[in-house]
Amino acid sequence: MAIAPPSPQIAARRRPTGPRPRVTHIVRLQGVATIPTASLPTPGTRAPEFTLAADDGTTVSLGSLAGRPVVLYFYPKDDTSGCTTEACEFRDHWHEVRRAGAMVLGVSPDGVASHQRFKAKYALPFPLLADPDHAVAERYGVWGEKRMYGRAYHGVLRTTFLIDGEGRIAKVFEKVKPAGHAAEVLAALKELA
Repeated sequence: MAIAPPSPQIAARRRPTGPRPRVTHIVRLQGVATIPTASLPTPGTRAPEFTLAADDGTTVSLGSLAGRPVVLYFYPKDDTSGCTTEACEFRDHWHEVRRAGAMVLGVSPDGVASHQRFKAKYALPFPLLADPDHAVAERYGVWGEKRMYGRAYHGVLRTTFLIDGEGRIAKVFEKVKPAGHAAEVLAALKELA
């Protein structure tokens, strides 16, 4: 029994018409362009107050930490390569940060359950705060448009704020590169003392 050839309509769907496309280049990862939606607080200004849920089920507010320096770092997503590098570097410098009398707080749009898994997986000794509606990120000017592979979307712009014991912005670290960032923050903490 012979099999009938496909109808012309089916054959047309299987084979593209015209010349066959050629692969002419390899797509390479390019930097992520970022466009912030609000202005960042500047050194010397009061840090915006916030109260957020922490990974341990408590709430943390900036006002409750008055009298001690705070390292408030905003990161895009739990358990991704850059965010893990940044968090683990703060973990590895934790004793030095504590000696400086400072508190580290990580903030991302992830929920409390995600923060709990991330914290447990990497034994992070500092609180991770959930900002799922990104209201705090917006107040700090770190929620903005990002571009990758020609696609625009909104997300956290990796930024760290060093806040002094009086609740004022002492230093802003923009466009943070995760590797080596904790040492950079620690040097600024030592200058603050």
